[in-house]
Amino acid sequence: MLMPKRVKRRKLHRGRMTGKATRGNKLAYGDYGLVATEPSWITSNQIEAARIAMTRYTKRGGKVWINIFPHKSVTKKPAETRMGSGKGSPEFWVAVVKPGRVLYEIAGVSEEVAKEALRLGMHKLPCKCKFIKRDVIVERKWFTKKLDLPDESAKPEAAAATAPAAATPAPAKKQGGAK
Repeated sequence: MLMPKRVKRRKLHRGRMTGKATRGNKLAYGDYGLVATEPSWITSNQIEAARIAMTRYTKRGGKVWINIFPHKSVTKKPAETRMGSGKGSPEFWVAVVKPGRVLYEIAGVSEEVAKEALRLGMHKLPCKCKFIKRDVIVERKWFTKKLDLPDESAKPEAAAATAPAAATPAPAKKQGGAK
């Protein structure tokens, strides 16, 4: 379960969720993403449940990024307690999400797999979401082994071209510092 290591204030005001997300509203890491279309509080359990649903569907292929974190504590008073005697104790942690916020990103899988994985994760969340994708999808090197894609080093031309470059020694770095 996600929660901050330490906070300055344990009990926070409820706040307001008006307006659109001005930060975190673009894809930063992955090729496909899940964007919130309405404001909500997403608890740490819901964030984790959606992550598990996505990674299970992709069979741990590719990579999933979580772009939200539960910074806000929500307090609750015990049942059958009279009014007064202060604010209740913190019960759980939530992430405040505004419309337009990218919640999850995924890369290293095909568009169909990403769309279905994000759809399954969307059903674990309390707000409506939509699927987005990057305009230009870039092939990433760190996913080639997991997806069993043809490797460039397997080609004889590529191996011959890289061999002389690897044989030349790299220039030595200068040691800087105080004298």
